[in-house]
Amino acid sequence: MKSLKLLFTLIISFFLFTSCSVEDDYEEERGIVLEYALSDYDLWYVDFHRTTGIGEVPFLSRAFTVSFINNTLYANNNIVDIGHTGNGFGISVGSYTTFDGLLRANHDVDGFQDFEVFQISANQIRLYNYRENVSYYLIGYQSNNFDYDKLFYENIEYFLQEFVAWEKIETLGGAPNAFDAENYLQFTPENNTTFYSSQDLFGTNIDILDWRYVGGYEVFDVIGYEDLKILTLNYDGGDIKEFELSVINDETISLYHLSTETTYEFSGRGFIQYLKGGEKVENKTPAVRNSNRKRTKVKRRTKIRRNLK
Repeated sequence: MKSLKLLFTLIISFFLFTSCSVEDDYEEERGIVLEYALSDYDLWYVDFHRTTGIGEVPFLSRAFTVSFINNTLYANNNIVDIGHTGNGFGISVGSYTTFDGLLRANHDVDGFQDFEVFQISANQIRLYNYRENVSYYLIGYQSNNFDYDKLFYENIEYFLQEFVAWEKIETLGGAPNAFDAENYLQFTPENNTTFYSSQDLFGTNIDILDWRYVGGYEVFDVIGYEDLKILTLNYDGGDIKEFELSVINDETISLYHLSTETTYEFSGRGFIQYLKGGEKVENKTPAVRNSNRKRTKVKRRTKIRRNLK
């Protein structure tokens, strides 16, 4: 009888041990598969405008791209210099692990955040954070085929904010008008709607610019165009100026004044870098008031292009 009990105990122990081993192997395998999926793309574009839910995970609300490389978490919190900073991956902002189908991010400032990962398509995933009840949608790219145009034009309000000032560097064609005298523009993070203008002479130190003019601005999508926007400047004095806005490179923009057919080119001065916790560095100035920048879902109105150059 004792030997039968011992045999039964051994059999039960064998099956329990085997079951635990299989389960552990399965969890490890799920972690390995998820790790491969995350690291399979160099850059994950955070398509913030598709975000759903009521809460937020701050580091994802700041990032334009994130990368998962050898358990190190990288993020591009700036549009300017994207593709160059950190060999294109941005700055190191923390670490991550994968286990049991979950992604655990350990951000240097925000701490631990757990996400369920859902695959939407071959290169799209959804990260769901149950603590904040929020989902972020990410699109995967390799470095050599990243859609920089999509990044710039979908987030152009934030691109405009990444310099202390935009200095006019060229005026081409068109009829003379009052805007010819406005040599500097500034776009601040105040609800993505406030701009300033200065008539100071070219070469003036950006820290002492006289922002004499102020107003609200709005960016419109242009029907049928992915690489063009309409920018309206609504001055507090009642004047309204409307431009076609296009990006030349990550420090130069073109403004085509619709009423006079004048083209102005502006170059960014005083790059503002946003780091891990949203703090900004370099060229600090009271004119840029919101250092803890986070993205919000932009809902633009649309316009039809009425002037064809």
